[in-house]
Amino acid sequence: MVTGDINLSKFLSKRTRFMRASEIRELLKWATEPGVISFGGGMPDPRYFPYDDIREITDYVIREKGDKAFQYTKTEGVDELKEEILKFMSRRGIKVDNINQILVTSGSQQALEILARIFMDPGDLVVVELPTYLAAIQAFRVYKPTFIGIPMDDNGMRTDILEEKLKKIYSEGKSIKLVYTVPTCQNPAGITMSNDRRKHLLELASKYDFLIIEDDPYSYFLFEDIDYRSIKSMDTEGRVIYLSTFSKILIPGLRLGWAAASEEIIAKMALAKQAIDLCSPAFCQYIAAEALKRGVVDKQLPILKKVYKHKRDLMLEALEKYFPEGCRWTRPVGGMFIFVYLPEKIDTTKMLEKAKEKKVAYVPGRSFFVDGSGWNTMRLNFTFVVEDKIEEGVRRLASIIKEELGA
Repeated sequence: MVTGDINLSKFLSKRTRFMRASEIRELLKWATEPGVISFGGGMPDPRYFPYDDIREITDYVIREKGDKAFQYTKTEGVDELKEEILKFMSRRGIKVDNINQILVTSGSQQALEILARIFMDPGDLVVVELPTYLAAIQAFRVYKPTFIGIPMDDNGMRTDILEEKLKKIYSEGKSIKLVYTVPTCQNPAGITMSNDRRKHLLELASKYDFLIIEDDPYSYFLFEDIDYRSIKSMDTEGRVIYLSTFSKILIPGLRLGWAAASEEIIAKMALAKQAIDLCSPAFCQYIAAEALKRGVVDKQLPILKKVYKHKRDLMLEALEKYFPEGCRWTRPVGGMFIFVYLPEKIDTTKMLEKAKEKKVAYVPGRSFFVDGSGWNTMRLNFTFVVEDKIEEGVRRLASIIKEELGA
């Protein structure tokens, strides 16, 4: 890499070799062009942002709290917001003892980076789902762990397979540090882990002494009446680090998320966060606190669930109508994504060039698999695109797939 007359490569740290561009971020550069139907990024529908509420709240925060909102704040987060988060979590069955067990982060993505920074050394064994959230892989990879991928079925991570892997690992005198899971309406697969498997995962964590990162951005959008409990709500030993975000339930532009864990873990996370950004924006935190206090978030959730369920149904109907034989896909009970498996001869990364020509965007699935598989998969987002474009977008994708199959 040459910049002007300087050879930059000799100055870069070895760590930068493990940095990879997110396919989603790269995709969004062209997926927002006019005429493109985008099933790419996991974005909320902007038509349903609470514009009027945020406008009123912003005016209020400036008028009544400007002296604090415009200033630096504590690394751990604004107490007022943490109090509201504690109440919000409690209403959803997730209880923590006090606000010292909550850390406000600049999006839940920052929490993933912080957790990797404080827990992962090169070679550490870290368990993830196959497939798993691309940006988690991106955050973790820089710290050079050894990934262990565990396959899923319709009931989530195969904890029976995990148990067999653990027996083998520990028989060799090794151990794992972390299991990372998105157990509810998983990204990218849309799958929800059964309660039995959640309990089993906790039992394994206790028996084999590891921590669990429960990433939970999507449980707010359950379309079916299913029985599920957060893993954090079942944790009696302080092994679960729970993450969530305002990006999906309020507006992503606030760039706010939170972590809930033991006070000891939160203290270590806060220490790492100090070196990253000192604190998340106080102004945004006061807006989020007021949105929770005024019930704006609680008002949003049923609206979004209804809209997103309708969009999911439209996409499932279109997939049934247009996709050729040999394709299969998940049928999510909630969330934002459908994951599609195409015939093995198709490489969805290579196929993306044809998708660009036909102005339809998706995310190739390979990047979600830490074992190098998934070349014939794709993730489709149904929440961002407007309803009357879903069928046409699926029809365009189907025509590309048929071309690839020579049909």
